[in-house]
Amino acid sequence: MIGIGRWARLVLIGLPFAWLGLFFLLPLAIIVKISLARSAIGIPPYTPLFFDDGSGLKIQATLANFALLASDDLYLRAYLGALGNAALATALCLAVGYPIAYAIARSPGRWRLLLLFLVMLPFWTSFLIRVYAWLAILKPNGLLNQLLIAAGLIATPLPLLNNVFSVELGLVYSYLPFMILPLYGSLSALDESLLEAAADLGARPFRAFLGVTLPLSLPGIAAGSLIVLIPAIGEFVIPDLLGGADTLMIGKVLWDEFFNNRDWPVASAVAVVLVAALAIPILLAQKFLAPERAA
Repeated sequence: MIGIGRWARLVLIGLPFAWLGLFFLLPLAIIVKISLARSAIGIPPYTPLFFDDGSGLKIQATLANFALLASDDLYLRAYLGALGNAALATALCLAVGYPIAYAIARSPGRWRLLLLFLVMLPFWTSFLIRVYAWLAILKPNGLLNQLLIAAGLIATPLPLLNNVFSVELGLVYSYLPFMILPLYGSLSALDESLLEAAADLGARPFRAFLGVTLPLSLPGIAAGSLIVLIPAIGEFVIPDLLGGADTLMIGKVLWDEFFNNRDWPVASAVAVVLVAALAIPILLAQKFLAPERAA
């Protein structure tokens, strides 16, 4: 029986690691391998990393693709553009999502499930369809401009599409639920007796919020910010459909390198650098959240 229990524990522990290795580490290793190759005309469109010239197995790896990323400012501007747009969208999601999560956490129990259902309702529709819907809303003869003109607020259509505004709007709309749900988890677990104690000690509601609620919800803020920031940096659909020619984000560069230029080694190098850059905020968040978990 002891042996069976031990094997059961090993299986339960091993399955997540096997899943991680098969669907994350192995594809990442393939991308790293391609990033060290050279572009070639053929299928696949890159040179093999390992080859046999008759005298034994040899490696032909190169760092030229990473050198290109460092020398061409296009990629740096794409990385910075993606980071700037994603950081702004994360801040906006936090500013909008925190009051919503707080209201849901403080609402009566019979209303919480309904409100959470409304938050998750957009997931029932295809992400691509929802982004296309914003095209119909924001275009010059779209719904929003027609309503503003009919109300007499504007005389000519506003440029609401193909700019930073439309990209940020699409990012916030798409990723807002990912911010609300972790925040709700932290706020709903808050012990309300702590707020009562703060009130008994003379703290006004806003002071109690700053001194009690906000610090205890920091894990939810960190988790929600990471969940929004990381996919928003690599987003391709939203900047491609809602952004203009001046909207330069790394997701669009990846698409162009893979499918338009057919330069898989450079595209893979872009992806590797992106993964390495995203690992930094994840490690910082884990270091930040470790004391909170211990407490």
